[in-house]
Order: sequence, then structure tokens, then C-alpha cells
Amino acid sequence: MTKTIPQEFDDSLFAGATRAVVGEVDRVSAAVQPGSWIRAGAMLLKAPAVFTIGTGRSGLALQMAAMRFMHLGLPTHVVGEVTAPAIGERDVLVAASGSGSTARVVRAAQTARDQGANVVALTTAPDSALGKIATEVLVIPAADKQDFDGKASVQYAGSLFEQSVLLITDSLFHALWQTSGTQARELWRLHANLE
Repeated sequence: MTKTIPQEFDDSLFAGATRAVVGEVDRVSAAVQPGSWIRAGAMLLKAPAVFTIGTGRSGLALQMAAMRFMHLGLPTHVVGEVTAPAIGERDVLVAASGSGSTARVVRAAQTARDQGANVVALTTAPDSALGKIATEVLVIPAADKQDFDGKASVQYAGSLFEQSVLLITDSLFHALWQTSGTQARELWRLHANLE
């Protein structure tokens, strides 16, 4: 059965949706506290290894961040990949959970701390289980996935949080890259060549 596009789905509706999404991401980005991100960046640069964990779209956004951390020359691993080694002392786990209560993410964060690693938490809920475990909490003031009344965001589920994870971790990468003095072609030599 083919779905038909409703008549009211037109250019102005799409343009309005685009403005809403971009406007919300701008609002969240402007409310982020840069000090915690600067501390997190310094922690990443000193870490023997960096690990990322998140579920669903948050996890996908952190996989993109992991790729950029790798481009900086940081030994980076995505939790759950078969080649990810054990986390150890002074390593950093970057963990994303909008609610701060995603069981898999919280368990991994606790394991990381038990092994002497630092945890950088990206969440909307600094007082959550993940926030309490973390070494550094990066508050992303966005709606969580159960904001059904649309007060914090007009977007569906945790879309604003997930978009913000991607854009703000890209901003962190960009700032770290700019301060490194490394040329883009030097980063490119680390880019995957088995694609």
C-alpha cells in the first residue's frame, strides 16, 4: 500500500520545520557551559585511550565523535565493537544518555570508574545515575525522549538531544584541532582507506 503525501505537506511546512530544528539546536548550543567542555577536552587529550558508549541515535552520534577523536590521533574505541580492548586507569569513557538512566550506559560508566578510568557524561539530567558516576558532566539542556508535551522541544522524542550530541562533540573536536596546530592533510592520513 502506497502512502500519499497530505496536501498540507508543502514547501512552507518543510521550511518551518527546518527553522524549528535549527533554532532549537542554536538555543541548546548557546546554553551549554563551555568550562565543562574545556575540562573534558583536556581529559581526552591526556587519556591513554578514549571509549564511547551510547544507545540508539545517541550512540550513533558518539560513533561520529569517536571517528573525529581518532582523526586527532587519540586511540579511540566504540564500546561493543569486537576490537575494543578493556578500559583501564586514566582512560576516558564518553557516555551519552539523555535521561542519564540508560542501563547499559550506566553499567559501563560504573565499570569504567571501578577500573580507574574517567567518565565524561553527556546528559540532560546532571543529577541522574550517570551524572553521579561521572568525572565530568556535560549538560546538554535539551528535551529527553519522553518529553511528549513539547515544552522543551517541538521535535519527536530525543531528537534535539541527539542532534546536540553530534554538533557539540563536533565543536569540541574542532576546538581541539584548532589548538593542535595540525593541518587538515595531516588528519587525513589517519582517515580510513579501506572504504
